[in-house]
Amino acid sequence: MAAGRVQVGFQVPIGVLMISKVTVGKELKFKLTSKQQQATDGAGGRVKERKHCSTNRCIVVVPAAVSLVLFLTALAASNVYITFPNQPFTFPRPFSSRARRGEGCDIFSGDWVPDPDAPYYTNDTCSVIHEHYDCIKYGKPDLGFVKWRWQPDGCDLPRFDPWRFLDMMRGKSIAFVGDSLARNHKDSLICLLTRAAEPKPSWPSSKQTVYYYGEYNFTVINFWAPYLVRHEQIDEDGPAHTGLWNLYLDEPDSVWAAHVAELDYAVVSASSWFYRPSMLYEAGKIVGCHYCLLANVTDLTLRYALRMATRAALRALSGADDRFRGTAMLRTVDPSQYEGGEWNKDGNCVRMRPNRRGEKRLEGFEFDFRKLQVLILCFFGFARLPVYITTASAQMEEFAAAEKAAVDAGSKVRMMLMDTTAAMILRADAHPSKYRGWTPEKHFTLHNDCVHWCLPGAIDTWNDMLLHMLMSA
Repeated sequence: MAAGRVQVGFQVPIGVLMISKVTVGKELKFKLTSKQQQATDGAGGRVKERKHCSTNRCIVVVPAAVSLVLFLTALAASNVYITFPNQPFTFPRPFSSRARRGEGCDIFSGDWVPDPDAPYYTNDTCSVIHEHYDCIKYGKPDLGFVKWRWQPDGCDLPRFDPWRFLDMMRGKSIAFVGDSLARNHKDSLICLLTRAAEPKPSWPSSKQTVYYYGEYNFTVINFWAPYLVRHEQIDEDGPAHTGLWNLYLDEPDSVWAAHVAELDYAVVSASSWFYRPSMLYEAGKIVGCHYCLLANVTDLTLRYALRMATRAALRALSGADDRFRGTAMLRTVDPSQYEGGEWNKDGNCVRMRPNRRGEKRLEGFEFDFRKLQVLILCFFGFARLPVYITTASAQMEEFAAAEKAAVDAGSKVRMMLMDTTAAMILRADAHPSKYRGWTPEKHFTLHNDCVHWCLPGAIDTWNDMLLHMLMSA
């Protein structure tokens, strides 16, 4: 048995921790020893009573003018959620039975609270966990990071129910399109489903993996498309020693785009690869670059590249050509969380508990990208289209534009936004750091990983959100 691997019926030391597992029906129950329980309690294990408003968010209104009072009253009574870049604020409103049932609730605004029943699978019960994310196997010393769940403001987000999900997905297909974080998301889903069913995997190509659940006639597909659009490497080294790429920003990658007619659901995400130097093309002509360091080529920055690639991907899923007729989801930028240095300069992520809301904010590229555009308000009711919009960003602007284009064209495509950024910026404790496997690559040195997510772990919340969104739709 590999060191640090959790197996039914045994207690396995992992650093100074002990974790034991017993099986109760189809539910996995974990029991912490006193050392680990103390660590969890010290990390905020006691849940304080939730409040709508903290000291740094409350606004005291002194009556001054009737018009101002009426204005604020009208907003508070409305179904409008307002946020400002990096300073979110929700107009307080009383709980309703609808909110308590999780309907009409902004599931992307909240905080992390202890979950004594987690995790719901391990690297022993799920065989698809990639070595990059298998933190248990590679000896992550503190497993407290698995004992948390996301708690939205004013309502509950139920944990993922694999049987309910599979029943909903009978005869359907879902694809995860993007880079290794899309694969990370897919692996989480497959692992959560193992409590109910095991899939039959196949590999139609090196960039496509398929998992088929015969009993449900349900298919999960992962398309490797790190830029979402057509791309080719033109230099293995490049100015930053991470390669130089040609990106064709108006051409969705055929690896996935050729299959959209076969899909019922498509979850699209990308960001990490755009840091790499690239030459940018539109309509077959070079329009600029990102960090190519060529004197005669305009540096349009990675922000431009990611915006245009997102636009092209959403256009392919808009239904304008009547090929895709399902539900498209755009997952927002995933934050990297290096502390003490950059990713290639001894940066690391060694926290042992989640940050509390307000303790950490987006920085650098992620911050710039999300604050580029003005606030978008969500005016859609659950009876029509549950669109989740909580923060201003260029990604959301592209999403809103694509959704409007689909509606204007009379398309039956449903577009939804999965805004995971606010939740994940608080989980620097849930990255692999140095506790994962890696196959060395040319021109690549092994560094701490504060980009991907341990499995099991915080990323499982993405599938809690996914199921909630699909049920709400």
